[in-house]
Amino acid sequence: MSTARQALAGLGEAAAARYLERTGCAIIARNYRCPYGEIDVIGRDGETLVFVEVRTRSSDRFGTPEESITSSKARRMTRCALAYLTAHAAACAQWRIDLIAIVVAQGRITRLEHYKHVLQ
Repeated sequence: MSTARQALAGLGEAAAARYLERTGCAIIARNYRCPYGEIDVIGRDGETLVFVEVRTRSSDRFGTPEESITSSKARRMTRCALAYLTAHAAACAQWRIDLIAIVVAQGRITRLEHYKHVLQ
């Protein structure tokens, strides 16, 4: 990933974590890696574990952040969530997978949308 893309992704993930904290979600981990891929943010919303995919775009040239979730990416996200639950003995915990879509223009966040329960 290029340095510019990494910076954009980092900006989006930091903004998503701040947003989640402001809404009462406790951040447990960021950039959790497993054999199936990576989960951008893991949080706890009350009794529910929340696995969050953050998609940040600086233009809609290649589609919106929401449109960037392919079926392959969705499968990897689910496998990562299940791997985390297994590794942390939380298989019985309530959980969900969310998407936070962010648009950045001129270094500023112009849109942040939180979609709950996008997969499961």
